[in-house]
Amino acid sequence: MPTPHIEAQKCDIAPIVIMPGDPLRAKHIVEEYFDDYKQVNSVRNMFGYTGHYKGVRMTVFASGMGMPSMGIYAYELYKFYDVEKIIRVGSCGALKENIKLLDVVMADSAYTASTFAKMFTGESLHEVEATKEVNNIILNKAKEKNINIHHGRIITTDVFDVYVDKEKYNKNFPSYLDYLAAEMETFALFFLAKYLNRQAASLLTVVDSVYDKTVVSSKDRQNSLNEMITLALDSLV
Repeated sequence: MPTPHIEAQKCDIAPIVIMPGDPLRAKHIVEEYFDDYKQVNSVRNMFGYTGHYKGVRMTVFASGMGMPSMGIYAYELYKFYDVEKIIRVGSCGALKENIKLLDVVMADSAYTASTFAKMFTGESLHEVEATKEVNNIILNKAKEKNINIHHGRIITTDVFDVYVDKEKYNKNFPSYLDYLAAEMETFALFFLAKYLNRQAASLLTVVDSVYDKTVVSSKDRQNSLNEMITLALDSLV
């Protein structure tokens, strides 16, 4: 049965999902890496595709930007399509000097100042962890592929942090906690996975940094994202 935001039939969605933010990146992933794929969603141009990667059936489904959008698609995939596991593949801004542009960050947990969790359950929850078993698989696969990963706590925000006053921004987050990077979707994914007893992980490529004003070329950005994407895909097979 289709949902208000997904037109696919239940059988069209695989139990494991790779979830970029950008619908066009979802299209790129299946065109670059998948066999015999088909498009399963085009509602609001939030593209979804199901096919096979190295013989394993997977779905690639865009989340859009921000927790509200992630909240819609992750909830519907988990709740109505019986998806078991989602790995987000996105971008982030580094908050540590040792984390360089185009490095890969994996979220062990996500902290937010948002009331996203409270809207769902009434619980004032501001930090939630990834699924440790999935993260361990990713770390082992990264070691096998010789990919260096930074992993730890990240920040999920309701605003693009590049646009806001840093002093005011930092006051929203406890100073005694350590943060590697900032982005806009992961907390919602982790919260819904916990709430619905599913699995979730988040891999992020660094595309900006408070310590480096270099502009990353579109080619370098795409190549680095591809490294992260193949890491996520290989961790699922």
